[in-house]
Amino acid sequence: MRLALPLLLLAVSTPAFSQIETLPNCPGGTVIELDDQIVCEKQDTLALLIADFEAAELAGDVYRRGQEGDREALKQLPNISPEAYASQNAITTQFLARHAALSAVPMREADRLNYDLLGFVLTQRQRLAPFDPARIPFRNDSGFFNELSFVLRQTDFKTTEDYEAYAARLTRLPRYFAQAKDNMRRGIQTNFTASAEILPGIQDMIDNMATASPEAHPLFAPFKTFPETMAETDQSRLRALGEAALQSAVIPAYRDLSKFMKDEYATAARPTAGLGTSETEREYYRAVTRYFTTLDISPDEVHELGLSEVSRIRNEMDLIIQETGFEGTFAEFLNFLRTDPQFYATSREDLLMRASYIAKQLDGKMPEFFGTLPRLSYGVIPVPKEIEKTYTTGRYFSGNPERGQAGNYVVNTYNLPNRPLYNLPALTAHEGVPGHHMQISIGQELKDLPKFRKSLYPNAFGEGWSLYAEKLAGEMGIYKTPYDRFGQLSYEMWRACRLVVDTGLHWKGWTREEAENCFLENSALAPHNIKTEVQRYISWPGQALAYKVGELKILELRAQAEAELGENFDIRRFHDAVLSNGGIPLDILEKQIDRFIFNEKQRLAQSLPTRRSEP
Repeated sequence: MRLALPLLLLAVSTPAFSQIETLPNCPGGTVIELDDQIVCEKQDTLALLIADFEAAELAGDVYRRGQEGDREALKQLPNISPEAYASQNAITTQFLARHAALSAVPMREADRLNYDLLGFVLTQRQRLAPFDPARIPFRNDSGFFNELSFVLRQTDFKTTEDYEAYAARLTRLPRYFAQAKDNMRRGIQTNFTASAEILPGIQDMIDNMATASPEAHPLFAPFKTFPETMAETDQSRLRALGEAALQSAVIPAYRDLSKFMKDEYATAARPTAGLGTSETEREYYRAVTRYFTTLDISPDEVHELGLSEVSRIRNEMDLIIQETGFEGTFAEFLNFLRTDPQFYATSREDLLMRASYIAKQLDGKMPEFFGTLPRLSYGVIPVPKEIEKTYTTGRYFSGNPERGQAGNYVVNTYNLPNRPLYNLPALTAHEGVPGHHMQISIGQELKDLPKFRKSLYPNAFGEGWSLYAEKLAGEMGIYKTPYDRFGQLSYEMWRACRLVVDTGLHWKGWTREEAENCFLENSALAPHNIKTEVQRYISWPGQALAYKVGELKILELRAQAEAELGENFDIRRFHDAVLSNGGIPLDILEKQIDRFIFNEKQRLAQSLPTRRSEP
């Protein structure tokens, strides 16, 4: 039986028609007059829904439009006004209605996965929209105030038009900051503000941007280098254009923002580290728990899971301490790791070189564990100095294979006595390969997928995979000493404590000191890192839950595949199956691995020789 597809009415800009006609801008449909408006009547399909969704995504993303060649978009900054958010939410609601109307339509397996993932994206947006998160438009280390520092690394500067467009974009910064301030004032009025705990570091970053000279300003960086083929007269003109934009728009905008943060926002910031105890705040935390774990799990369940993992990992740590022959308490061993010079690099360059060497060792082991490898390469670079003081230990900056941009494993080289080398193998596996670079690049390079799926990044899958990658690096032979293996366990403890600390802060009313103690007492993380990390959890409720929850699900699915396939389990085929669909939520990953196990059994059964019957 063929199901009737839902009808979709699209407004058409055209002269009035008194009768139904076919038009070029209404392919596959007919134009009718309805209530004095000309509309295009079509039967909605998944392909049409995805195309419309992706068109709306592009229309609302000036940065991406600029990257894809829209010269006008390169001059613009995002619209973050309440009206813009309301419009986006209305569009999401419309897409969800169309999505629901297609639920009973028969689809091929690949189309059904596209359908489910589009539904996931739309539902995720709707989940947080009622809480108006735009009222806090920053985290402890990043936000609207330094967004352009990251955008610059994804922007081409090859022609005079590129530089002119960027200068025009800089002149829009006062408007952009004004909208952000309006959103923050709305947060002040509704008692939804960032914690006072994280503001000093943010104030420092803003003040540095407000007091720098135009030539020394981080946003002036593109005007310091030009293509060799560009005429000297053009270079001088563009450099002057950049200086003028910094002097007239950028630096005044930062000065004004600095004053606002000191005079208005700091005095109104919430005094507690966590969200608070009102029912609205608790509903918000329930929502972000589901948002970041992609599972129907409660904050209390997450907290208990974290306590269980802390206990398990602590027992494994004790065994490694015995292996080293260290005589003393657990706390004394941690102090030894945090203070002995043998565990620390002697210069920023030394730290980067060691990270690069570990990265190449991992590269060399990849074919043994994966059948499909990404074509895109990745580099090792330092965290930019303007943000390094409050930035996390390391991160991955995505590349872009279509634009010829490599990925980058970013290492924080600030404050070397707080960057222990025994953590470096695990960090490198997490941010490079087989972690973030592997998973993200594979997703970008998948063929015959809707565009929205190539950049889809459910946190529990992406961060869970990279934490799994740290454990996998042990199977790859990367941890050479007991201290390296203790560093890996310390990083795993870090993520287990995240479950305890994030729920402790935002659900159970913990103080910052209580949160820091979980790391100080159970991991070898340096005190500076612990302080920075807890600031991150204070400023980004729920995100820290993704790592351990995702890793445990992947380990559970691997154990299931190993048990059901026995000696026929192929680690390369399993890893390819996990990554073969790009970023997906954990419930869909579970279904995909069930299908992988079934298909493997079918494949193995077909490959067995057929026994002849006896005469």
